[in-house]
Amino acid sequence: MPETPARGPGGDPAGSGGPVAGPVRGASGSPLDPHLVPAMERWGTGAVRDQVVRDGSLQLPHSVHWPSGWPGRTRLGAQMTYLLAGLPLAVVSGVVVIVGLLLGAGTFVLWIGIPITVGTLAAARGFAELERRATEAATGRPLPPHHYRANRGRRLMGRLFRALADPQSWRDVAHAVTGLPLRAVTAAVALAWSVAGLGGLLYVFWQWSIPRGREDWTLFRSVTGVHSGAGDIALNTGLGVLLLVTLPTVVRWLTDVRALLARGLLTNQTAALRARAQALASGRRAAVAAEAQTLLRLERDIHDGPQQRLVRLGMDLEAAVRRLDDDDPERARPLLDEALEQTREALSELRALSRGIAPPILADRGLGPALAAAAGRCPVPVDLDVGLAAGTRLPALVESTAYFVVSEALTNVAKHAGASAVTVTVTADDTVLRVEVRDDGRGGAHLGKGHGLAGLADRLEIVEGSLEVHSPPGGPTVLTAEVPVAGLGEG
Repeated sequence: MPETPARGPGGDPAGSGGPVAGPVRGASGSPLDPHLVPAMERWGTGAVRDQVVRDGSLQLPHSVHWPSGWPGRTRLGAQMTYLLAGLPLAVVSGVVVIVGLLLGAGTFVLWIGIPITVGTLAAARGFAELERRATEAATGRPLPPHHYRANRGRRLMGRLFRALADPQSWRDVAHAVTGLPLRAVTAAVALAWSVAGLGGLLYVFWQWSIPRGREDWTLFRSVTGVHSGAGDIALNTGLGVLLLVTLPTVVRWLTDVRALLARGLLTNQTAALRARAQALASGRRAAVAAEAQTLLRLERDIHDGPQQRLVRLGMDLEAAVRRLDDDDPERARPLLDEALEQTREALSELRALSRGIAPPILADRGLGPALAAAAGRCPVPVDLDVGLAAGTRLPALVESTAYFVVSEALTNVAKHAGASAVTVTVTADDTVLRVEVRDDGRGGAHLGKGHGLAGLADRLEIVEGSLEVHSPPGGPTVLTAEVPVAGLGEG
């Protein structure tokens, strides 16, 4: 159980942006989705978060103290870099997007325009990601979430048309086009303000180089009507100091204006939350399907294995009892010996079934030893590489899912692949656990319904993981599973 962090004023965890200790519960007592809580924690400080999570429901904040309430008010260097570097990026992205759209529209009737337009949308998506990261670095906090529709399928034309129908991609295009003049203005103002301030501060050193004309024109004389070199230096120096003093405020306002455009076009928390809800609903359906498949398989395995042996055991014992009643113990002894053998085999099969459900070694010693035991039981030689430090424990749901994936993959290899060797590689970081199972078998595996790998995909969908299978005819077969670690811990 993780320790509850100290809480600051207003109930926030000590330190800005810290995670909420324990689940956030609504008015009905049901916890909000744990994956959304860290995201909402990043969206703002206490005032914004209190409006996002209010009365147990997600709501958009009605007002944010803009721009003075935004963090990063002293990030002058980062914000100046953000504004000045944004101009060349805006020129490149604007030219690429505009030219790509024009070429795509002009050749759309020839079908060449479809891949050109899709490529333009992909380029706009890349530029949008750069803008998101730059905005987060300049303002000091992550932007709200965005969502791109998943583009899956085997047919190329279907994937192209689905890419054209993605709303967020067109919002990225709109940002590339509208952001060009805005970023040009903000960069010009920031550059002019800083250069003018620095020039005024150093006016005493370069004022001699200014051509005065026959009337010896100076700024001080044009304002006051009095000719005074010292007064002109004092006025220009004072203006330079004033510009430099106000530069952080001006740069902050310009940064907030540009960040506001990014928040408006490059984020879409409504679509992200809707996609999240759909993923949760799909995960629930997958959980139901996986549970039903597990129960059916368990029932079939018990019926075909231990149940048949127990029936045979009962028949042998009844025969032995009859022979004992006939005062013929010698003839009963072979039946009793066979009954004992049936008992041992039934117990062995029940232990094997229990290992497939929840092996004790997984709970006691962790994922590495459990996978080593599973590899040792596989009839095909297994080269196991678990990149976890000794004693490292992951959340129970992560470990059980990874063990299920490896054990089922090894079972499929032993039954169907005709392989002579298997390599299992497990790596993990702070966010995801990756499992790769590679065999040198005949290939041809796929995720179609009714096949063993479909159950693996359903099991991973429960924890919002992913499964990829690369298995060309003739092999090799590479199965790659990713299990998210974040959000799956035990409270």
